[in-house]
Amino acid sequence: MAAVVAEAVAGQGRLVEVEPSGASVEERRPAAEEKTFRPYDPDQLLLMAPDLREWVPEGDLAHFVSDLVESGTLDLSAIYADYEEERGFPPYDPRLMVKLLLYGYANGVVSSRKLERASYRDVAVRMLCAGQQPDYRSIARFRKRHLEALGELFLQTLRLCKRAGLVRFSALALDGTKLRANASRHKAMSYERMLRAEAQLEAEIAALRANVRALLEEAETVDAAEDERYGPDRRGDELPEELQRREQRLAKIREAKEALEEEARAAEIARRAELEAAGKQPRAPRDRRDPFKPKPGAQRNFTDPDSKIMKTADGAFHQCYSGQALVDESAQVIVAAELADEAPDTRQLEPALDQLVHNLEAIGAELPAQASLSADAGYFSADNVRITHEQGLDPHIATGRFKHSEPPPPAPRGRIAKNATPKQRMARKLKTQKGRAVYSRRKTIVEPVFGQIDTVQNGRKLLLRGKQAARAQWRLTCAVHNLLKLHRAGGLGLIQELNTSPGAPAAKPRPLARLAHKIDSLAARVRDPIGDRLLSTAAIAITAPRS
Repeated sequence: MAAVVAEAVAGQGRLVEVEPSGASVEERRPAAEEKTFRPYDPDQLLLMAPDLREWVPEGDLAHFVSDLVESGTLDLSAIYADYEEERGFPPYDPRLMVKLLLYGYANGVVSSRKLERASYRDVAVRMLCAGQQPDYRSIARFRKRHLEALGELFLQTLRLCKRAGLVRFSALALDGTKLRANASRHKAMSYERMLRAEAQLEAEIAALRANVRALLEEAETVDAAEDERYGPDRRGDELPEELQRREQRLAKIREAKEALEEEARAAEIARRAELEAAGKQPRAPRDRRDPFKPKPGAQRNFTDPDSKIMKTADGAFHQCYSGQALVDESAQVIVAAELADEAPDTRQLEPALDQLVHNLEAIGAELPAQASLSADAGYFSADNVRITHEQGLDPHIATGRFKHSEPPPPAPRGRIAKNATPKQRMARKLKTQKGRAVYSRRKTIVEPVFGQIDTVQNGRKLLLRGKQAARAQWRLTCAVHNLLKLHRAGGLGLIQELNTSPGAPAAKPRPLARLAHKIDSLAARVRDPIGDRLLSTAAIAITAPRS
């Protein structure tokens, strides 16, 4: 009975009796054996030296960037002129570094570490770098060293877009966007808080100095106690780490406080000069504070002092710069790019128009007779209307709401009063059929540009600190935006097509030139005379023109 039970328990370990098979793993038929797949052999060796340019499809952005640099279309003389000394290890070729930066910025990769990683993993980047892998330190140093020259590429891209017929300057739109600075708002401190922190730190430092002085006097009496307290390798008169930290923090706060006071003093002097020029007397502040001192809420950031706290589109406050872009209607090409460290846009119209005039002179262009400029209510002021007229542009600037203290808005029809203010005249102008048509195109001209820079290039986050560096990075971002517009419109072929005379014969492509180059390279490696003759004969047959 016990034997029967044991056999039954042992049988529960297997549900189905399976006969052992003698077929090996190699003899088993793989799944979908009857289906034919494309050949795939990861261990296949290349018979000829690979040409990375063939691994990137024709018309790719990488080919466009490479052609821009190699053809000399982009002038890199300002970068080459910076290399004057012969000593030192040879640096990377500026053509390589410019290609890498332009392609990275066009694809939203601006970090030097990510660019280095792409030089190993991205086929297009490997093609642009010709198989070299510059380390992230070299990329960051090159960008920092030639930042101004890279920012000036914006003017060259504008000239290329003009040659391609992508800009007409007939309808322009101006707007600004908040660019996130490479700094945290939590590293900022207000002037009022600086005063409290300065007094507190001075009191703490005085108390610590008194304690240190007492300890030193006591330590001088007994050498053994001095060694025990400070250690045999210390003199005993060094500042404690706690005191050093407080003194360093106090020095930073005092430096920031003095900078705020200097800014407030300069701003008040400029304000009083403007009032005196207008024949007005300056009024004292309502809170009876010293007008030459900063406001209690004036802040300064310790990481990037040039950046300011601004309200962004999401309703939050961040350390930002204000990026300005003047955009042409034809193909959304940026014709002027500026950067400011203040949130209001009122004072940014004049610098943008001044840069527009400079850019037009540099590329040999002129504004048409009926050129217009549209901008939102943040740019409106009587002076901006006058400045826009003086620059040869017809202003269409939104006026915003009328205050109770201002004259009421004019009627949409009828004659305009002779004593109408500039704001009333502009409001009446935007109510006309022509004015509404011009201003309605503003959003379709400039707003998509900021969206494209944000989503495609990740250009609303700055890596570099300081106003000058941030301005150069913003101009480089706008230059890459213009290059993307040129690439999508047809690239360098569009420029050649528009600048080629009608009677000139078009250059015929040679699709087998690269293969002939491969054969020549392989022939140089082969030492057999017979092989040399065979390969040379094949190269001649390929490159010979057809009869």
